[in-house]
Amino acid sequence: MSETAESLSRKIASAKELDSVARTMKALAAASIGQYETAVHALNDYYRTVQLGLVAGLRQSGASLIAERDNMTIRRTNVIVYGSDQGLVGQFNDVLVNYATAELSKTQGEKTIWAVGERIYARLEDEGFKPRGMFSVPQSINSVTPQIGQILKDTETYWNDESSRLLLFYNSTGPGSIYQPSMQGLLPLEDAWQKTISSTKWPSNNLPQIVGKNESMLRALIREYVFVSLFRACVESLASENASRLAAMQRAEKNIEDLLADLNGAFQRLRQTSIDEELFDVIAGYEMLAK
Repeated sequence: MSETAESLSRKIASAKELDSVARTMKALAAASIGQYETAVHALNDYYRTVQLGLVAGLRQSGASLIAERDNMTIRRTNVIVYGSDQGLVGQFNDVLVNYATAELSKTQGEKTIWAVGERIYARLEDEGFKPRGMFSVPQSINSVTPQIGQILKDTETYWNDESSRLLLFYNSTGPGSIYQPSMQGLLPLEDAWQKTISSTKWPSNNLPQIVGKNESMLRALIREYVFVSLFRACVESLASENASRLAAMQRAEKNIEDLLADLNGAFQRLRQTSIDEELFDVIAGYEMLAK
């Protein structure tokens, strides 16, 4: 069916509205990436402080409270997967779910999964998993800390069991790519990780001291280690999500510009054809009158 001038005008108007939406989303994504990347860098100092606390605790105790778990049978694998609540992020959730599914297929025993984001929750269900719970994705950097506290409150009774472990899946920013799926084993603390931490050079000549019971201090530091790891994963996931959305909006903007060029070209051709037909009618009428 041939296009009319009215239908082409409506399509051009709709394309311009979509272009405006894409530009707005692109600007918001670009602004959000900066604040989340800044949060990741700012978190490094606190993460370093927690690491040094673990260094002091492990050196004084000679062995970690969690090290004994390495020789135990893991009966439950607890998993936290960071995804997105909103769309327009390309393959952001699909890539992460495919990666998590491949990694979890290698694990034995019961799996308890929590999803962060409605869309990642739905994708996990599509892959045959039944997440135990779902958390909403923070909408700003100020809402990250309360959300991490809620996650710890709802999940701690599961991964604090000596026969369980805690895995974290999220998309992280990486060199040469917008994002890449990542997995981090938080608990139990791996023996190699503990050896690396224990061999860390203390930043001063003063020997560290643990105030109070070393066991209680280590448990508190391990909880802080889990907290700061979840915080870092959250802000990296948010930065990756906005980077993916920025790339998607850039592609959409280019496609809309191409579509607008085609629609405007078709509209101009249709308009020129209409003008030519009117001129031919006028000339034909003049010639008839002249005879």
